[in-house]
Amino acid sequence: MDWFYSHRYTIGIVIGVIFGILARLNMLRTDYRQYPTYPHGKIIHISLGVIAAGLGAVAVPALLDKNYTAVTFLSLAAQQFRDVRNMERQSLSKIDELELVPRGAAYIEGIAMVFEGRNYLVIFSSFLGSLFSILFAWYWGVLAGVLSIWIANNFKSGKKLGEIADIEPVPVRLDGPDLYVGSIYIMNVGLKDSQSLIAEHGLGYLVKPKNRNARVTLANLGQRQAILHDISTLFGAYRDEGEPALRPMAKLDMNTGNLGVLLLPQEKDPDKTFIALHRVPVLESAVRMPSEAGVNKKKEA
Repeated sequence: MDWFYSHRYTIGIVIGVIFGILARLNMLRTDYRQYPTYPHGKIIHISLGVIAAGLGAVAVPALLDKNYTAVTFLSLAAQQFRDVRNMERQSLSKIDELELVPRGAAYIEGIAMVFEGRNYLVIFSSFLGSLFSILFAWYWGVLAGVLSIWIANNFKSGKKLGEIADIEPVPVRLDGPDLYVGSIYIMNVGLKDSQSLIAEHGLGYLVKPKNRNARVTLANLGQRQAILHDISTLFGAYRDEGEPALRPMAKLDMNTGNLGVLLLPQEKDPDKTFIALHRVPVLESAVRMPSEAGVNKKKEA
């Protein structure tokens, strides 16, 4: 016990760093969007996670020894992580120019925000693991580390489109050159070849918001672009550069707030597409809550 007590700072830092790294690995996934890329993108984010874990773990001994000046390096770390966010934003914006169906600025900002925020969650996990190991015992630090990873895991993903809206398949129809998804007008398609390709490959879906907050969220152009990009990434896009008629679109019914979505996937599978639409992420930057405004709340009786 004397050995554990005399080396409590070292043990606490090691446990904190381990759980900080584990938290970052748990939140790091290369999915169908292929971001972060493998392996170099992962190496960058894991390296930043190790740095963040070290900062969070070392902060505890510094505080316990009343070395408050040393803790100010956390503010320097925050500045570095903000720079990482800017780097991600700039990189993705350049890449987005080459996408057939772009992510859009709102989606890119969301990704950049996520990668900055996850470094702070790593600091939180390593800080808790180190704190409990030093103040109590190493096994309490392990328990706190596991709990912090569970908490961080809850922040890993936000809401999905299926949680805020009802989605149903609707027919894609052409009335002369006018293209409709259900009853929602999409665009004018003048070329016969484009009309036949849309009729052959097009899929239509109606996204109905469940409440007034969801209605405003779906009206956001960034959220609409995120829907089109995610589905095009999963199933491909039946188009090439220089073909403006062959592109997925999402148009709003101004009266009902319903969103008509026209998709042109290379792999036409209505059932899989229907499932994938429910899993499209709701962008944080697109979320609006007008019902929470005081002017919209009902007066209490």
